[in-house]
Amino acid sequence: MTERDVWRAISAKTGAGDRAAAEAGVRAAYRQAGLAEPERIVWVGSPLAAVRMLSEGGLGERGASVREAVRSAPWAAERARVHAELGSKAFNEHWQATGAGLWELTQTVVDRVREGVIEAAASTAQQRTQVRLLLLDAVLGQHDSAWLCSFDTDAGSPLGGLAAVAREAGWWWPYEKVALISERPTALHRDEAGRLDRGDGPALAYTDGFELHAWRGMSVSAEFLDSLRALTPEHIRAEENAELRRIMLEYYGYDRYLDESGAQPIHRDETGVLWRIELVGDEDVVMVEVVNSTPEPDGTHRTYWLRVPPATRTAREGVAWTFGLGAEIYEPVQQT
Repeated sequence: MTERDVWRAISAKTGAGDRAAAEAGVRAAYRQAGLAEPERIVWVGSPLAAVRMLSEGGLGERGASVREAVRSAPWAAERARVHAELGSKAFNEHWQATGAGLWELTQTVVDRVREGVIEAAASTAQQRTQVRLLLLDAVLGQHDSAWLCSFDTDAGSPLGGLAAVAREAGWWWPYEKVALISERPTALHRDEAGRLDRGDGPALAYTDGFELHAWRGMSVSAEFLDSLRALTPEHIRAEENAELRRIMLEYYGYDRYLDESGAQPIHRDETGVLWRIELVGDEDVVMVEVVNSTPEPDGTHRTYWLRVPPATRTAREGVAWTFGLGAEIYEPVQQT
C-alpha cells in the first residue's frame, strides 16, 4: 500500500480513534512549533459542537489561536524545502502523484461540513461571520490528509505531531492554553465520484447528532429524503425546484416515471426507443431505452435507460451520443 493509499484511508476513517495518541500528537505539534504545551485538551463530538462551545465561551480562558504557528508555518516551511529540493516541475509531478487527487476528494467533504456548521450554528449575518472566523482557526485533522501524504510525517519531522492527530481525530482548534478536538464522523457515504451521497439517511454523521444529508453531492434536508419514499409522478411534476425534481426522478427511476406517467415514445429504430419527459420550468428529460442483446443467466434480456441531450431526435442519435459518436457513423458490431 502506498503512502497515498494510507492517507486516503485515514481521510475516510469513521468512528472513535485513539484519544491518547491524538493528544500526544497535539502536544508534539505545540512543541515542534516552539510553544508550551496546552494546559488542557478537550474533546467534543463534532465540529458543530466545537464551534458552539467556542461561541458560548464554554472553554473559559483559552488564549489566542496558535494555528499559524502549529499548522500553517511548518507546512509552508516543509513545502518550501521540498520545492527547493525538487524544482518546480518535479514538485508539481510529486504533488500530482501524491496529494492532488486526494485534495479534491477531501475538499468536497470539508466544504460541506463548513456549510453545515454555519447553517446550524448561525441565524444572523453577524453570527455567520463569527462562525466563519472560528472555522478558520481549525486544523482539519484527517481532512488534511492530502498535503500530509505529500511530505515527511515521521514522528521527528516538523509535521509529525500534526500527522499523529490526523491519524486519530477530526478537526481541532489549537489555542494558547487549550486545544479542542472533534471526534471523527461515525458515518460517511459517498458516490463513485466522491460526493456525499445517501438516499436513506445522513451522508455524514457524528456521534453527537450533527448530520449532513446529501444526494449526489447536493445538500438536501432529512425531511426531503424521507418524502422520497412516498413519491408519485404527481409529486414530481408539482415540485417547483428543478434540482430537487431531478433528484426525485433519479430516486423514483426514469423508467418507472415514464411508465406511470403514460409517456409516449417519440422515435423507434433498431437501436432502441427514444422517450421524452416534458418538465415545466426545466429542460425536457430525454432517454433512450435499449435492450442488452446478451442474455442474463436466466435467459432474460436487461433493459437500460440512457439519458441523452434534450435536442436528441432519434434513438440512434441518442445511443451514438453515449459513445461520443455522431449518428451517421454509429454502426455497432454487437449491441451490448
